[in-house]
Amino acid sequence: MDYQFEKEWLEVQKRIERQFGEDIDLQGILYIIGVQELGKGFLKFKKDEKVDLMHVAICTLLEPYGYYRYEGRDDDGWPHFDRLEHLPHLEAVEQERLIKRAIVSYFKEIGEIG
Repeated sequence: MDYQFEKEWLEVQKRIERQFGEDIDLQGILYIIGVQELGKGFLKFKKDEKVDLMHVAICTLLEPYGYYRYEGRDDDGWPHFDRLEHLPHLEAVEQERLIKRAIVSYFKEIGEIG
């Protein structure tokens, strides 16, 4: 077990929970990152827009790993990415761990955790 990663992941979770005043699961964290990357604040989003926000988050998180490349924003201000490489087949647990590691890296990059 990677104790340093587990410690950092818990730090991210606690930080988000303190900020929003409630428990937030992995999908909720992806949604928050998507909203952050969209840069329009917390608006009322339709269901399909919420899915798009989570996609923006995943692309943003996996860009440093070489899976996506940021291309720019459309006329409505939504970020777009090109897929550079297919993700390897991962079991659900491995996939979740990859996303969590990317989230920890993201929060380190934006200076939210040490």
